[in-house]
Amino acid sequence: MKNDNLIHVKSKKFAIRIINTFKYLQTEKKEFVLSKQMLRSGTAIGALIKESEFAQSRKDFLNKLYIALKEANETQYWIELLFETEYITKMEFDSLSTDCIEILRLLVAITKKLKESLEK
Repeated sequence: MKNDNLIHVKSKKFAIRIINTFKYLQTEKKEFVLSKQMLRSGTAIGALIKESEFAQSRKDFLNKLYIALKEANETQYWIELLFETEYITKMEFDSLSTDCIEILRLLVAITKKLKESLEK
């Protein structure tokens, strides 16, 4: 993957947003558990996508992207919990959730296409 690849750019920008949200939740809201989980899974997405650049095979590449997809899904869960427990506002939730869902959709499309090409 190249550095200007859409999923790479979006996942890195999302990770930065997650880090900033984590810092806010820790300092302003004194929330230490859910935010840590969101930080871990939210930053793992981009890390796995970056790691996939040096995959040993197409199958390994697909596997790393599947794991990134699972991390994105988990991150969406933590964002939902933070909203439903009133640690983040509706506006913050909508913004983070929209970005996360966009990454999820991109990863679903990429993994689906890769899986189909590997099955041929």
